[in-house]
Amino acid sequence: LGEPTFIGTSDRVFPASFRATPLLRAWLARLTDRGVKIETGHRWVGWSDTGGNRFETSDGAAIEAVADATVFALGGASWPRVGSDGGWVSPFRNAGIHVSELAAANCGIVVGWSDVLARKFAGEPIKNARFTVGDMTSRGDAMITALGLEGGPIYALGPALRSELAATGQATLLVDLHPDLDHASLVARLAKRRPKASISSWLHSAGVSPVAVALARDVTSNHLPGDPAVLAGLLKALPIPITAMAPIERAISTAGGIAVTEVDEDFMLTRRPGVFVAGEMLDWEAPTGGYLLQACLSTGVAAASGVLTWLGVAPTN
Repeated sequence: LGEPTFIGTSDRVFPASFRATPLLRAWLARLTDRGVKIETGHRWVGWSDTGGNRFETSDGAAIEAVADATVFALGGASWPRVGSDGGWVSPFRNAGIHVSELAAANCGIVVGWSDVLARKFAGEPIKNARFTVGDMTSRGDAMITALGLEGGPIYALGPALRSELAATGQATLLVDLHPDLDHASLVARLAKRRPKASISSWLHSAGVSPVAVALARDVTSNHLPGDPAVLAGLLKALPIPITAMAPIERAISTAGGIAVTEVDEDFMLTRRPGVFVAGEMLDWEAPTGGYLLQACLSTGVAAASGVLTWLGVAPTN
């Protein structure tokens, strides 16, 4: 597409401009140059009785289009403002295609913070912590929000959190606020309390951050244990109650979608010969960091290859 790139410290490739707009413009220009006709203001609403694709336009007109092959890449349901609202799910289900419920993925979690913590610490990071749900663990920085928690380590635990919330209606996130210290080492630090030191100065001198103190106070309703061993245990496994995943419209992506058993090796629907699907419409999920985009592009290429096979057309460069 003619966009200069560079490799970041994470070994991932980034556009030099760090903006999506130039890439989008270049992509659209290339498609136009290759004869692709882009019809905006159209919404796919289902199939006709004869198998044609039914559309509604922005001015209320109804259109039917018949094609030798159709590729659907309608996205999930986490970007309703740009059209990915999951409106395709009902027509697909009505056609007998199994579609798992779309759910928020790569999203924040809802925590019932106290008003004090939400007001004073929203926007503050939890630095270098270990987060655990069941058997799943992640590590890194998370951000406290008025709603709950956000960040890569939280997103990585999404599948486990959704599963626990679905099973019991609640979930517990264990946070190790000092992952580089074992329990005994943290106890030794906390045991060095001066007789007249306040709790705040005591914990500060022990290397416990203000954010960690605030979280511990919130979880214990401001009843921090004075025993170094008990407090160390709390700071190594702070139980944060999770009430829900963030709303799907606030999510980066969605889990759920068309079951992989509904498509063949060319990503063609077995119930709809000549109809192919790609991207987030399929039931899979991946972490952020380029993996989502790569999977969408890869399934798109695979579906395009399937179309050529279906039409009996030899691929070209």
